[in-house]
Amino acid sequence: MNPAPLSAAPAGLAARWRIFLAGGGLVLAALLAWHNSFSAPFILDDDENILLNPSIRNLSAVGSVLVPPSYLGVGGRPVANLSLALDHALGGTDVRGYHATNLAIHVAAALLLFGLVRRTLLRPVLQERFGAASVPLAFVAALIWMVHPLQTESVTYIIQRTESLMGMFYLATLYCVVRGAESPRPDRWHILSVAACALGMATKEVMVTAPVVIWLYDRTFLAGTFIGALRMRWKLYAGLAATWLVLALLLMGAMDPGRAIGYEHGVTWWNYALTESRVVIHYLWLSLWPYPLILDRGMDIVQHPAEVGPFLVAIALLVGGTAYALWRRPVLGFAGAWVLVILSPASSVVPVAFQPMAEHRMYLPLASVVVAGVLALYDRIGRRSFPVLLVLAVLFGLLTVRRNVDYHSVIGMWTDNVKKCPDNARVRNTLGVMLAGANRLPEAIVQWREAVRVAPNYVMPYNNIGQYLAASGRQAEAVQAYQTALRLMPDFPTARANLGFSLLALGQRNEAQRQFEAVLRKDPDSVLAHRGMAQLYGAKGRMDEVVKHLTLALRISPTDFETQNNLGVALVTLGRGKEALPHFAEATRLKPDYAAAYGNLGLALVGQERISEARVQLQKAVRLEPGNPEWGAMLEKISAP
Repeated sequence: MNPAPLSAAPAGLAARWRIFLAGGGLVLAALLAWHNSFSAPFILDDDENILLNPSIRNLSAVGSVLVPPSYLGVGGRPVANLSLALDHALGGTDVRGYHATNLAIHVAAALLLFGLVRRTLLRPVLQERFGAASVPLAFVAALIWMVHPLQTESVTYIIQRTESLMGMFYLATLYCVVRGAESPRPDRWHILSVAACALGMATKEVMVTAPVVIWLYDRTFLAGTFIGALRMRWKLYAGLAATWLVLALLLMGAMDPGRAIGYEHGVTWWNYALTESRVVIHYLWLSLWPYPLILDRGMDIVQHPAEVGPFLVAIALLVGGTAYALWRRPVLGFAGAWVLVILSPASSVVPVAFQPMAEHRMYLPLASVVVAGVLALYDRIGRRSFPVLLVLAVLFGLLTVRRNVDYHSVIGMWTDNVKKCPDNARVRNTLGVMLAGANRLPEAIVQWREAVRVAPNYVMPYNNIGQYLAASGRQAEAVQAYQTALRLMPDFPTARANLGFSLLALGQRNEAQRQFEAVLRKDPDSVLAHRGMAQLYGAKGRMDEVVKHLTLALRISPTDFETQNNLGVALVTLGRGKEALPHFAEATRLKPDYAAAYGNLGLALVGQERISEARVQLQKAVRLEPGNPEWGAMLEKISAP
């Protein structure tokens, strides 16, 4: 016999209109807070997960979309990758579509939070104190959570939709459980809950905590006891537990040595736990006082308990207090457990070695902090709290608008980060890379030299300095920079391949070949090393080997426009001009302003006697690079009457 369903207070027509108006208000507030985020460019991990992600380019290739490469941040996260593929199918690499999707996900999560809080306040355990004001309380809680500036990293930083999308599924899972408890036919809601949980597991690993949090919620607000929750909804919990198998299978398929998760990166569980004691307290502080917001806080790992003594005491009190409250004051205990349990995958003992702190991890935990604060203030001063809370929401919204300005420029974002963390060598290195990409090389070299001053054993700036010196024609100095990087990290394939290029430029072919071959022995899929071998064999006139290595490089990285063009040139040299045409065409597609590819395509078309097509391509090449005599002469020749 099924137990009688729990029921929320019936909603009349006026109450329903208040709910709809609250939902509309949340949508409007989201548009106001994020109106200036849609033009923010791709940043940091967006490049590899969107611009260089081959698995999102063809939506019809479902197998590829749902099994993204394990080396990507979306590896083992097929639902997140599918969302990127949908955006790519609709708008290519136009950032506005990706930002619109991110905001839509965030709004959906806020609406779910609104519904969840409203229905929770109508549960018997809270109804007497908060039931009469359930709609306005749920509205201001969802509003403050939604416009809080701490959420910008999860919304404006595109690839962090993995956090917000997982959060949306997390809230949907719990919302469906609550609806099921109120329904005379709960099975339908329970099926939806398990489906949402499975989708969350396929979005981000933090979803692993959802069944535990739902059990805590059930005990606190629905069943009254842990055993009662399992007895009343055992099929639901069996389904939720089964979703852990989904996550396990995805994790097995996504294991990649390049990922910074685990103990193989030199961070022990003990040192990471010490570090996270400070991090968790800082997360809570940012929830109350969201400044400064920083994209990359570096890799500062605590080595000794004395460094974080006060934080350890605070964490012990927080954990102990939550455990005690779960026993004696379950509602308060659930609020603390929501934060601690959801943070536990990334903020306990399993190291995320290169990013011990990231603001996006507070996406869901922030909800508990906000809801608890709203209810505490209302409990203290009643309806007078609403003006205060609305003013706070406006203030947070303005801060979110201001934080979005930092995202408008990649260089601006990293400059802001350097100002806030001047001793963060990784951030200085990244700013240098961005400046170099904008052809501001002197400024870039300043940042790289500052990075090695701050952290003399940090290898990346040495490699970048070497590339700068090589691009400036100072190959001998570049060799020294690469050799310094390799002394610090002998197994650094990029620096070794770059060393090979500089040695090749200095005429040291045998030594260059040794460097490229050493890279390929360790990493047969090194595009740089294959390109280096191609350049080496090109200098020796062995074009068949050039074609072989460039073909291998393209199999690994088909979006490399320079390799597409270079392979075309090699094929033309071998008299295989017809085979070269698709490579030149693909290079122009990948980089529409690539003059060399248009020129080479035009010349190759002339060789195939496709004169009218050749004329079009050569005209494009001449427009992009008017000073090239070969293209101009050929265009004049084939255009003559």
